[in-house]
Order: sequence, then structure tokens, then C-alpha cells
Amino acid sequence: MDKIANWFRRNFQIITALAAMAVSVIALFVAWDQSRVMRAQQHGAVIPALQIDGFVSGEGRQLSVGVNVFNNGVGPAFVESVEVYRNGVRQDSLAALLEGMGLDTRDRSWTSMVGRVMAPGQTIQAARFQMPMDSVSAAQIAEMTTEFSRWETRICYCSVFDRCWSATSQNARPSRVDQCEPGTIDVFGDLGISAPGSEDDQ
Repeated sequence: MDKIANWFRRNFQIITALAAMAVSVIALFVAWDQSRVMRAQQHGAVIPALQIDGFVSGEGRQLSVGVNVFNNGVGPAFVESVEVYRNGVRQDSLAALLEGMGLDTRDRSWTSMVGRVMAPGQTIQAARFQMPMDSVSAAQIAEMTTEFSRWETRICYCSVFDRCWSATSQNARPSRVDQCEPGTIDVFGDLGISAPGSEDDQ
């Protein structure tokens, strides 16, 4: 016991230094872990979640066809790009959709999406086409619905912390992506370029 006591007395400073170092390492780890948890909480408090829904509806005397975008998350969504696909093939415009559905495009409204910031709980009607119900038959409505089902809208968006997701009209749950490539084409905003006599551009 005396030998042990003497050893501790001779090496007291070293033991104290090692103990202080161990406490410092533990404190550093605790601080890092708390910081990680706080960052996760901060990110979780502002996560946007976009949902894209296409619709074909007949209410009253009007047949309406279009696309709604919802932000069901708890943070703003910065829309970076919007793409549309027909049977998996990317389209630069909605021209093929309008032609395939035989839509009367004079009664239409649209909203530019690329570069837009969507607040939590906000809903945007990206595009809507209307026509009198008595101008189309039940068979034509069925054909429209079939054609509409071939189309997919994809939106890439980011949070205020530059975490990004891709949302698609074919899947209600957005998927994480490393980043969003800035969009060069706004298929919904471009509807206003050649709109005949429409003043609904938002």
C-alpha cells in the first residue's frame, strides 16, 4: 500500500492532468452531441413538404383540368425547378398535353412556379383549364382522364438550410436529393406566353 501511495504522490500532477484531459474530452463530446441534436431540431422545424395533385373534375356546368401544388410542411419551400414528363419522357411544354386532351385553351389560368417561395400551408394552382360540360361527351372525358394519367410533374425544392427534395405527382412522399439544378424552363409560366386573350397570369 505504501508503494502505491508513494507512486500516486510522485505522479499526482500527471494523474490530475490526465483526469482533466478526460473530462475535457467528455465535455467536448457532450457539446458536439448537443449541437448535432440542436441542428437536427432546427432543420426539422422548417422542413417543407410539397405535394403535387393533378385533377380532372366536373362541377356545375364546367369541366376543369389542372395541377395543384401544396406545401404540407412546416417551413417555406424554395422552388428551384419544375419538369413535366409524358410516359417517362421529359417535355419542354404542355403542348402535347393540351393537344392530346383536346382542350379549349382559351379559358385557362396559370402560375409561374420556378423561383417561387411557397409558405407552409400554402396552395398554388399551377395550371387550370376550363370548358363547358355540355361541350364534351362522357367518352371524351374518359379519354382526357386517360391522357392526363400519362403525365407526371416533378418539382425540385429546398429549405432555408439548403436541404433539397424532389416531389412528384406520382408519389405523395418527396425524396431527398443532394441539390436542385436551377430550372431553365417554367412549363406553367410559359402557358402565358401564347395565351389567347387571357389575363390570368399570376
